[in-house]
Amino acid sequence: MRDVELSDGVVTLSALCLDDVDAHLAGEDEQLVRWLSGGPGTRAGVETYVAHCMEQWAADGPLRAFGIRVGDRKVLAGSIDLRFDVAGPAPGQVNIAYGLYPDWRGRGLATRAVALVRGYAAAAGATQGVIKADPENGASVAVARRAGFSYLKQVPEADGTLFNWYVHDLRGEQPQG
Repeated sequence: MRDVELSDGVVTLSALCLDDVDAHLAGEDEQLVRWLSGGPGTRAGVETYVAHCMEQWAADGPLRAFGIRVGDRKVLAGSIDLRFDVAGPAPGQVNIAYGLYPDWRGRGLATRAVALVRGYAAAAGATQGVIKADPENGASVAVARRAGFSYLKQVPEADGTLFNWYVHDLRGEQPQG
């Protein structure tokens, strides 16, 4: 696994690992399920997903899943991931998805995490970041806008769900950390 750590002094991003499973299960709530995962997590399911994320890091694969960590102890507050191969975005575009646990919302942490991954994504070859937000998810839309993303268009997913696409030019972004 790569030892990538990005930090702005408040938020630290590092690869998800199996030690994060309990914190994720404890932090998951209805909003994370609704907007991000699509179903409640189980220990086996979360362990399988985190193991997949670790494999992606080890193989330099198209998924980069980071834990959003805060404080000196680097407590897991949520996650943010970059997908360089997701259906929909064009070559050079990277999909950015994020979620915070309830106790950490409303503090600007997701916006900070998005700012940190912009530079990482640019260094990995992405030219444009894409945040796909359900129009009813006002918190996610607010993060996208605060992080410098602009509304581009509304796109239906394969299941018919509509997502608003917010984009940000990554050329010229500098990695932090």
